[in-house]
Parts: sequence; structure tokens; C-alpha cells
Amino acid sequence: MVSHPRSLLPLVTFESSTLTHVNDCLIAWGHRMGPVLRGNQAGICHALLHDGDTVAVTTAHTLIRETVGGGNNYLTRENTIELSRLCASRPGLCRVALRIWREFVFPTLGYNYAISYQDADMHTGSTYRFDGWKRIGDLAVSGTDSRSGRKGRKKWVWMWESRV
Repeated sequence: MVSHPRSLLPLVTFESSTLTHVNDCLIAWGHRMGPVLRGNQAGICHALLHDGDTVAVTTAHTLIRETVGGGNNYLTRENTIELSRLCASRPGLCRVALRIWREFVFPTLGYNYAISYQDADMHTGSTYRFDGWKRIGDLAVSGTDSRSGRKGRKKWVWMWESRV
């Protein structure tokens, strides 16, 4: 057996964070939706740290609308939380942050469902699909996105259902 040196500090941690810090990361890493701007909602923010440096972030918020878009009327503010941002400093780490969030954060939040909207033109959906999320709808977005200023685009709705 080969012995490995032990560090006094963990190499990787997943910690609560502030919306300000998460937004700074979203801006620095060029997230296409930009920072989270939801009025007085601070959100539930987490950061994946490697040797003390933030390498991925997540934010979760209550739903903006009463129900999730795409005709999913059973998904309401009372039973559903939105994973509103998932972003990393380099490829591959979004998958890690998503799995840690789903396994360790989501079960503590008291919701039956988590959803995330994904821009169908920018992403393939593999991050959610490989993590076991179910694609439950498509949204045709028209007009201009008030947050990013971009012309509206098609979005997919992904859902994770609590297994408890």
C-alpha cells in the first residue's frame, strides 16, 4: 500500500456563498445570462472551491411565476425551487457542482422538485441529462430578455424530483 501525505485542509469544498461573490464569478467567467438580478431575492448561493479558489457556483431561487412554464401547472412556488445559475471557471466542473448541489443542498431545502431553464440554442442539455434530470418542457420565448437584453430564444425545462 502506498501512503499519501495528508493535508490539514480539504482540497475541495462546496460552501455557502454570497450573491455578490457568485455574481462576480458569473461576470468574470462570462456567463451569457450574466449576474442574477431578481430584486430583493438574495437566493441560495454556493461555491465549489479548490485550494480556496472558487471554480464553480450555483444559485437557487423561488419561482418568479406562480408555476413553471411549459404547461407544468403542478410545479408551483410551494413545491419547486429553480436552480437559476450553474457556472464554472472551466469545462467539466458544472457537472461536478450540479451533482453536489443536487445530492447535498437540494434535499435540505424542503422542496419536492428542482427545475432549471436552459437555453436550447447555447447548450446540448448533457449536463442535466447525464445527472439524471428529466426534460419536461420546451418554451418558445419571444421578445427581448429583460435581464440580458438578448432577443428571446427557445428554452428547455429540466426537472429533478426528490426521491425522499
